[in-house]
Amino acid sequence: MANPKSIILSPKWLLTMESDDVLVNHSVVMKADVIQAIMLTEQALIEFPEAKHIALDDQLLMPGLINTHGHVAMNLFKGLADDLPLMEWLNDHIWPAEGKWVSEDFVADGAKIAIAEMLQSGTTCFSDMYFYPDAVANVSAEIGMRATCYGPVLDFPTPYGSGSDDYIEKIVKAHDEFKHHPLINIGFGPHAPYTVSDEPLNKIRTLSNQLGLPIQIHLHETEFEVADALEKTGKRPTERLEDLNFFGPDVQAVHVTQVNETDVEILKRNGVHVIHCPESNLKLASGFCPIHKLSQNGINVALGTDGSASNNDLNMFGELHTAALLAKAVAKDASAIPAIDALKMATINGAKALGMEDQIGSLANGKQADMIAISFNHIAAQPVFDPVSHLAYNTGHRVNHVWVAGRQQIKNGQFCHLNESQLIELAQDWSNRIVNDEL
Repeated sequence: MANPKSIILSPKWLLTMESDDVLVNHSVVMKADVIQAIMLTEQALIEFPEAKHIALDDQLLMPGLINTHGHVAMNLFKGLADDLPLMEWLNDHIWPAEGKWVSEDFVADGAKIAIAEMLQSGTTCFSDMYFYPDAVANVSAEIGMRATCYGPVLDFPTPYGSGSDDYIEKIVKAHDEFKHHPLINIGFGPHAPYTVSDEPLNKIRTLSNQLGLPIQIHLHETEFEVADALEKTGKRPTERLEDLNFFGPDVQAVHVTQVNETDVEILKRNGVHVIHCPESNLKLASGFCPIHKLSQNGINVALGTDGSASNNDLNMFGELHTAALLAKAVAKDASAIPAIDALKMATINGAKALGMEDQIGSLANGKQADMIAISFNHIAAQPVFDPVSHLAYNTGHRVNHVWVAGRQQIKNGQFCHLNESQLIELAQDWSNRIVNDEL
């Protein structure tokens, strides 16, 4: 293979997330999958005379967004059950549907469609907690999408596994398969404290320490979850998990809508990351994660969309918009979570939660070339006093270009390698099968 040439990307605005500043007259130089330099455009053109130069007029270049929690195959259940509280939604609709429909093919097809949706809206890395993580990993690797795939662990059987030991064994096997892949990581995804008992949680903690695998768990998602735990164990779920020595800086706690001072202290002293999924929490009326309070206490907060069945989209710009506004209402403080902090939750904070801040989440020399270019050349984006304000508070974003590990996935708003028409047909085929109850 010929040695790849450097590429100079010259936007109108450059937001590196290494600082809060928006740079002008600056360019990013990348070669293959790595950022070589960030410098004044005039200097880049002199120092890299053989490089291909791409002018991104009226566009802002920034790190790709990181969706730190979802269930991508549930894209195929989008709109299947709406306007219901969490436990009714799960027990009466989602779990029965999963029992009937979830298979390796279902997960692979759902992942293809979901990854396309994420790329189109500027996401370059996602984490997924769902059945058949190896299927999601294979699809992601084939497309060229960066992913951390958390295999689920539960006490009860599903189409994917017979019980906790079986789930754990399959996760370790997936890790062995993908541990050297540049785009794919594997992790443990114990579903929640109310679905996983102490013994498998202890086993997960031990194996995570041995193998260096991250852990993601739904935690304090609803008021009922916490009350039920107190009634059954005499402890809040955070207290139980700390007593098990389960927590650590490799753990991501998803949702965390029910929080008291004890919970905050437990999360803080154990270095736990919190994944905020505001739109899903709002739709299921699960509660509000107090992200301003958590952030003030030094707890890293990142963002996720959750699954399409409870959102109903995978648009991280929409998620950070909702997060920024909701935080102000919850804190009763208009200055809570300013625009730049909302963007951090969708970029560098997500990278920190995944343990990947040395690779992604910001634009810097030596980091991976995961980048997106946003067009401001349309009426909804005018006038532009502050492009960062638009990114957080304006929902009319047009993602013109997307690169993952230096490979362009979206060019001028169109897929470079995926066939959108075929993916739409695939989604419609699954919809027809589900509606007509045809296995």
